[in-house]
Amino acid sequence: MSSSSNGDIILEARNLTRRFGGLIAVDHLSFSLSEGRIHGLIGPNGAGKTTTFNVISGFYSPSSGQVIYHGDDISGRSTSALAEIGLVRTFQGTTLFQEFSVVDNVKIGCHRMAKASFLSRVLGSDRETEQAAEEKSREILEFFDLLDLAEEPTNSLPHGHQRALGMAVALAADPKLLLLDEPFTGMNPQETRRMIELVRQVRDRGVTIMLVEHDMQAVMNLCDIITVMNFGSLLAEGTPKEVRSNPDVVEAYLGSAAGVT
Repeated sequence: MSSSSNGDIILEARNLTRRFGGLIAVDHLSFSLSEGRIHGLIGPNGAGKTTTFNVISGFYSPSSGQVIYHGDDISGRSTSALAEIGLVRTFQGTTLFQEFSVVDNVKIGCHRMAKASFLSRVLGSDRETEQAAEEKSREILEFFDLLDLAEEPTNSLPHGHQRALGMAVALAADPKLLLLDEPFTGMNPQETRRMIELVRQVRDRGVTIMLVEHDMQAVMNLCDIITVMNFGSLLAEGTPKEVRSNPDVVEAYLGSAAGVT
């Protein structure tokens, strides 16, 4: 049942519960992530996936239970505190600065980890930090095949490139664990194939990845382990092959998910 059989555990949810008044959005959910894996979190609409992501990434505190990261209880820590220790999240909706250039967006990701003050960067008084961020940003853009667009305004990029840029900004913050919130939403098949390859390449750089996603073709082709939620609880967990053939999963979710074979 557990995904912890291979590799060291980087994150655990232990009896995680999140209530909103009388609604239980996440109900005593437990699972673990192994380092170096791509781990999917799926389930029907309203299953509690996004709430789980919000609790893990510090937007909500758990009502009960724990989030354990590298052996430490991080339950309820702020998103900025979590980013400093390598737990970084992207969002389904774009959080890019649309009026900024592509490279400046990535530099903002670098500065999340930098110790220089915002004022010193604006005034140009911390040139060493700024130069390092510039070099790192361009290296990351090259990795994502976006370097030719470095000086372009972000709002001029097509959707697929904007999603790739969002991942580039996240990678600039030096994540050890990257939480991807529906990275394939709105993509055409070509963009989806490209994003699948980018996610694999980020994993190959030593970043553990967990993603919430509705595109079952992408999930089944990409993930090593899949956790399935239903009504806030754990329904099943296993490899894509195991999940695809699980009758409970088929009944609850995959039977109505188009394109899954």
